[in-house]
Amino acid sequence: MDTTFREIPNEFSIKELKHQKEYLIGGSLINWEGETTNVYSTISSTATYEPTLLGSIPNLGEKEAQNALNAALRAYDRGQGLWPTMKVEQRINCMEKFVKQMITKRDEIVKLLMWEIGKTLPDSEKEFDRTLDYIYDTIEEYKQMDRDSAKFEKNSGVYAHIRRGPLGVVLCLGPYNYPLNETFALLIPAIIMGNTTIFKPAKHGVLLLSPLLEAFQNSFPAGVVNIIYGRGRVLATPIMKTGKVDVLALIGNSKSANAIQANHPFKNRLRLVLGLEAKNPAIVLPDADLDLAISECITGATSFNGQRCTALKILYVHEHILDKFMKRFTEKVDALKFGNPWEKDVKLTPLPEPEKPAYIQELIDDALAKGAEIKNENGGKTTQNYIFPAVLYPVTKDMRVYEEEQFGPVIPVISFKNIQEPLDDMAASNYGQQVSVFGSDVKTLAPLIDTLVNLVCRVNLNSAAQRGPDVYPFTGRKDSAVATLSVHDALRSFSIRTFVASKDTEYNKAILNELLAKKSSNFISTDYIL
Repeated sequence: MDTTFREIPNEFSIKELKHQKEYLIGGSLINWEGETTNVYSTISSTATYEPTLLGSIPNLGEKEAQNALNAALRAYDRGQGLWPTMKVEQRINCMEKFVKQMITKRDEIVKLLMWEIGKTLPDSEKEFDRTLDYIYDTIEEYKQMDRDSAKFEKNSGVYAHIRRGPLGVVLCLGPYNYPLNETFALLIPAIIMGNTTIFKPAKHGVLLLSPLLEAFQNSFPAGVVNIIYGRGRVLATPIMKTGKVDVLALIGNSKSANAIQANHPFKNRLRLVLGLEAKNPAIVLPDADLDLAISECITGATSFNGQRCTALKILYVHEHILDKFMKRFTEKVDALKFGNPWEKDVKLTPLPEPEKPAYIQELIDDALAKGAEIKNENGGKTTQNYIFPAVLYPVTKDMRVYEEEQFGPVIPVISFKNIQEPLDDMAASNYGQQVSVFGSDVKTLAPLIDTLVNLVCRVNLNSAAQRGPDVYPFTGRKDSAVATLSVHDALRSFSIRTFVASKDTEYNKAILNELLAKKSSNFISTDYIL
């Protein structure tokens, strides 16, 4: 593994520190003069390794958190606020204004994605562009939803005008591994559906949102988007304890989600939209195309160093092909290039969490002590900010790496003789997001697929697990998710069906006709948005 220092290209170097002094509450960018927290990158700017200081963020407290909540409550105003009662077309106009300003910040955000979380240049560019596409697709889906609702239904002598309405105040907490894309997969549908929001960026990938603060401020009415910085426990706990948060939207860990929602005094009132951890397996059958299976398993297990909930985190390989698979798989893992995110053809990059290499080493040591071996030559080699992916075999159920979601560069492998073995393991698992199945015999695949769709929410046939395309539902069973995210489903997750009903009488029809003719109601409308 090449760890020699390379000069940082001028276009990617940090020329000045980004000290984020402002936070957004109630439509105002408020200057913070209190305690701040330095933001470091684990990427080093010197030949002698040391973390790189990128800037700082405000370390806000309970008072500021309450102010953000109050601003969101005022903007929602118990459903009477400007934003929740606004015409759909007007909300769309605000979102389009925001996205036009967001486009101008692409280079700055992509650069910060690389420095803050170590994401490669192509993947950082992809994250930004995919987020733009997600917003455009959300706007189009919302238009279609409105078109489908621009009508009256009649059943049993009752007319109904059915639409989807907002839920209230949303507390939004995004993840560090996709601090732009997955955060916006929560925030954008929550906003456009008429909710008001309080958003706290993740610990890593926090500065890259700074370029968008002014765009949020001048695109949406005051209090619709409130952005605060600091420790989640300090900020989220008092907000939740008020019982005035209507939706907890979080992508992260189930323990964090449980701890946060536990503070809410009215559990039955709290809507949850959660994307949580997973332990997605790959199952490689004896008739699998090995070239394809190995290529997809490499991608699934090592993309962004395995720091994805959709990563393949455990590989089940049939014993008849185990030796062939392991030889070729380990060679390809060792051939992956480690380097800084902007370097050509780099696949493995510095880990953003300083403590992650030590944690991965703990998993490796535990597995080795219980009978596993590192099967690839470079496995477990460590630098100051990285640990090279270790392919571990044989892995058993008493090992931590079998049970825990590693969220990093270690790849456990289990051999199986009977397909029931991985199926039983999946059924007993706490998680149920996705699985990748590699094989070609239809007689084997058909019953296997019929079982797997009841254990997870996405079965990937001869391909690595992934989230996209974003038009497809993204969710999970058990501890892996609550609610469904996608362009289509997220709009529904952040809203509720609501309607106006009236008996079929001349008196009521006259009123409805007048409401439609004068366009005096933003809710009752048969206008068609193109």
